[in-house]
Amino acid sequence: MRRIALGLTLVGVVMALSGCGGNPPDVEVEFRIPVEVEQVITDNVERIITATGTLRPQSLATLNNEVPGHLYVSRNAGGDRLVEGELVTPGQTIAEITGEDARLHAGIESKRLSLENVKSELDRRRNLFEQGLIAETEMRSQEVQHETALLEYERSKLNASKSKLTTPIAGAILELARNNDKLPIADGQLVAPGFKVAEIAPLDNLIADVDLVGPELAQVAVGMPVRVRHFAFEQPNEGSVLRVAPKLDPQTHTFRIEVAVDNANGNFRPGMFVEVNIIAAQRADVPVVPRFAVTRRGDSNVVFLVNGQRVNRRDVRTGLSDEDKYEIIDGVKAGDRVVTRGLETLTDGTRIRIIGS
Repeated sequence: MRRIALGLTLVGVVMALSGCGGNPPDVEVEFRIPVEVEQVITDNVERIITATGTLRPQSLATLNNEVPGHLYVSRNAGGDRLVEGELVTPGQTIAEITGEDARLHAGIESKRLSLENVKSELDRRRNLFEQGLIAETEMRSQEVQHETALLEYERSKLNASKSKLTTPIAGAILELARNNDKLPIADGQLVAPGFKVAEIAPLDNLIADVDLVGPELAQVAVGMPVRVRHFAFEQPNEGSVLRVAPKLDPQTHTFRIEVAVDNANGNFRPGMFVEVNIIAAQRADVPVVPRFAVTRRGDSNVVFLVNGQRVNRRDVRTGLSDEDKYEIIDGVKAGDRVVTRGLETLTDGTRIRIIGS
């Protein structure tokens, strides 16, 4: 009996093992491609031409000394010597030239006395002529001498006025009383005619000189808006294209354009090197998608539109673009959701799994 029971047990084990070795049932596995998506929104798009330029004043007044003498820089309302960067108004005296050299150069006193003598002699001869005691030619000759003396006196007054150097414009003092080594000179220093006393310029509006090559120039026109940036400041200053050069620079092979820059905030200074962004075209409140959402398939620009757990391929017509986005003229509308990551292997109808936010 024990042998029969053992045999039955072995048969059961063999049958069980045989059952475990059968083919498993078929299971269908569905693969879904992981993607990231974003919603189509409306936004503004700009085509930007980026260049660099150097800032300078729109206008500049240079005060040069015309008479020899000792230079004294004027004082401000607080009694302090004027300094570079200080604001001045039209007609304000910036410096004076004094001393014997200046006085002799003007010669105003001697010219005044000479004029008085000539005038007295002219009056005497006119009286004699009226009495018939001298010829008319003698009186006319004295009149010529009087005109000459008057001219010399007026010229001496003009020379005397040149000893005061006044600014014709309002602005900031860019340079004041520096020698050839650009070192400031002290009051009382003897200066010769031709010495540059000061440079003055308004700083509320500046000019950025920008050089462009031919393809860029073809997109630029006078009046286009511009944003001007300097790394020291977070926000740009606004401006506009003021002039476009009519000819090519033969040395640099570029075209010079001038950009008027609003500097009411006082951030910029002449001589600064700045980034200039010319807004060549603008679109406002248009459907846009991220640049990553647009791919090329054949000769078409394509996006993949989310439709439940699948995507639909859409050919789109793009417009303006910047570093981040494309304007979509036709193909999708605001509110649609498009794939932005993982679209490399997608085709029309591919099943997807959305990841990320």
